[in-house]
Amino acid sequence: MKYVRQIGIIWGMTMAGEFLNLILPFPVPAGVYGLFLLLGALLAGAVKIESVEATGNFLMDTMSMMFIPATVGLMEYAKQIAEILVPYTVIIACSTVAVMAATGCLAQSMIERQERKEAERQGKKK
Repeated sequence: MKYVRQIGIIWGMTMAGEFLNLILPFPVPAGVYGLFLLLGALLAGAVKIESVEATGNFLMDTMSMMFIPATVGLMEYAKQIAEILVPYTVIIACSTVAVMAATGCLAQSMIERQERKEAERQGKKK
C-alpha cells in the first residue's frame, strides 16, 4: 500500500504539471512543471521525502531501461549513422569551441567593464 500512495503522490504532481501546461502560455514541458511542483511541496513540507523516496529511487534505478528501445532503433540505422558521424562530430566540436570562445570573450569584456566602472567610482570618491 505504501508504494501505491507514493505513486499516487508522484502521479498527482505530474497531472498538476499537465494542467499547468494547459493553462499557462509558456513553452515549458508539463513534466518540468510537475517536477517543480513536487520540489515546492517537498521544500514547503507539504510532502515528506519519505512519502516518495522509495518509488523515486525505483524510478531512477530503472530509468536506463527506458532508453533501450531507442538504442535498438539506432542499431538498425548504423550504416546511415556511420556515413554522417564524422561530419556531425566535426560540426559539434567546432560549434562547441565557438560557443566556448564567445562565452569567454563576453565574460572577459563584462569583467573589464565592471572593473572600469569600479575604478571610476573609486576615482570619484577620492
